[in-house]
Amino acid sequence: MNRMKITILQVFVAIACLFLWHISTTVPLWENGKPFADPFFFSTPIDVISRTIRDFVSGSIWRHLWITLLETVLAFLIGAIGGIIIGFWFARRELLAAVFDPYVKAANALPRVVLAPIFALWFGLGIWSKVALGVTLVFFIVFFNVYQGVKEVNPNVLANARMMGMNDRQ
Repeated sequence: MNRMKITILQVFVAIACLFLWHISTTVPLWENGKPFADPFFFSTPIDVISRTIRDFVSGSIWRHLWITLLETVLAFLIGAIGGIIIGFWFARRELLAAVFDPYVKAANALPRVVLAPIFALWFGLGIWSKVALGVTLVFFIVFFNVYQGVKEVNPNVLANARMMGMNDRQ
């Protein structure tokens, strides 16, 4: 398919979404005069864009962007390092993996939305509750991929490495 055609269609979808958002937040549908999306809960796209521009001009957005970036990086680093270490550990110890398998799967099955208020209670409303939520998102993805990757290493590769003098740790 033509790249230009795809780009035009993507722009069209974005414009259509903005148009539907604007209509649902400004055009009254019922006799009470309120639009479909209650203005108390939903702002118009024009108001959102103007507020964003105002925040960039005043410089107040940079502090918020920095905090979000910090939360993202911390969550990624903690989740990835934990997922790599524990995934590798479980893959190398069959008994450990067998014992903890149902608990890991149950923890992964918990909806992250349910964890948000729990983390807010445990860690407060500051940075660490958001980092903890991000860690749960990253950890399980990394954990399962490392676990599966280590378990599926070709036995011939391992045998060749051992013949060349490598030990289990290497």
